[in-house]
Amino acid sequence: MAVAGITETTQYLTFILNDETFAIDISKVREVLEYSTVTKVPQMPSYMDGVINIRGSVVPVVDLSMKFGMREFEKTVNTCVIIVEVMVGRKQTVLGAVVDSVQEVMELDADKIEPPPSIGTSLDTTFIKGMGKRDDRFIIILNIDSIFSSSDMSSMRGDMFEDDPDPVEPATAVAV
Repeated sequence: MAVAGITETTQYLTFILNDETFAIDISKVREVLEYSTVTKVPQMPSYMDGVINIRGSVVPVVDLSMKFGMREFEKTVNTCVIIVEVMVGRKQTVLGAVVDSVQEVMELDADKIEPPPSIGTSLDTTFIKGMGKRDDRFIIILNIDSIFSSSDMSSMRGDMFEDDPDPVEPATAVAV
């Protein structure tokens, strides 16, 4: 059974969080950066790592493992920040997502992607676009736009971006 809305082969950036493989549509990725100094911002949610400076613009950085309620991981030389564009309501926002490591850009045929698991009514899986299958492993394909609610982003953004809704210039390539 294929996932509604996924009808063709798509490229995904795969990455590791707590020993699990995740992926996001490559069209949402602006660039991949080495993890470096992140400026902590007071009174932010626990999953908010801080902000970074990208070409003179302030970009919020989220620790995806904390956002998903997973254990916090130790930052290593493999830790990366994936700069993504997400739609929050009708507004496009740029943010960084901290991951254990970035793996590869891969193609997945639509017939290799199953719908998210039905785990009951109390668990929200709307942030999962599908479950990709490659060899003998699953790849959790994220719907990056669904991960962050409008209230999440408003608490992270505050007044920082009011005059500059799209602060970062697009990158020309994704370095993996």
